Amino acid sequence: MPAAFRFLVVLDADSTLIRNEVIELIADEAGRGREVAEATEAAMRGEVDFATSLRSRVEALAGVPVSAFGRVLARIEPTPGVRELVAAVHDRGGVVGVVSGGFHEILDSVAPDLGVDVWRANRLATADGMLSGVVAGGIVDAEGKAETLGEWAALHDVPLRRTIAIGDGANDLLMMAAAGLGIGFNAKPAVRARADVVIGPVDLREVISLLP
Repeated sequence: MPAAFRFLVVLDADSTLIRNEVIELIADEAGRGREVAEATEAAMRGEVDFATSLRSRVEALAGVPVSAFGRVLARIEPTPGVRELVAAVHDRGGVVGVVSGGFHEILDSVAPDLGVDVWRANRLATADGMLSGVVAGGIVDAEGKAETLGEWAALHDVPLRRTIAIGDGANDLLMMAAAGLGIGFNAKPAVRARADVVIGPVDLREVISLLP
């Protein structure tokens, strides 16, 4: 059985754990970065259904070679304070998870490098060394994020009241509502309006004082 932890912190990835929106970086490889960025903004504001938007944006990635992931990874910028926050959570007996509407292909490298304990994201289908333009398997959407927080809390024997969810976009709202504390970070207006706490500075060290 997994060890019990005092509390659980779950972060969104894009624009929370990292400064970037990964799908936009991949779209740059197809020359469609601006188009995808506009669609991502609409999804994060809650103006369109996340899963429908993601499928549409992933279509724009068709034909990008898998080898481009190396260039994308080189452009990733961890959010200021992320390593300090992760260290503080661990020092206080907590566990850190990341659940993302982004992609395992990037998060599988970024998350362990930043000290994250567990993570979940979408996967991109490929054929002949290139992206197919579709999501492989089920989509991690708002409901999926909330369910994942609950699964990880149960797995590590953490009551929901001792969970913290941190996110910026509309698809983070359900997991923020499910958590004991929902923190809006680098947040869109819809998230700022419904978060328990809003952090203004884009520095995850600001979360440390809120840890149990």
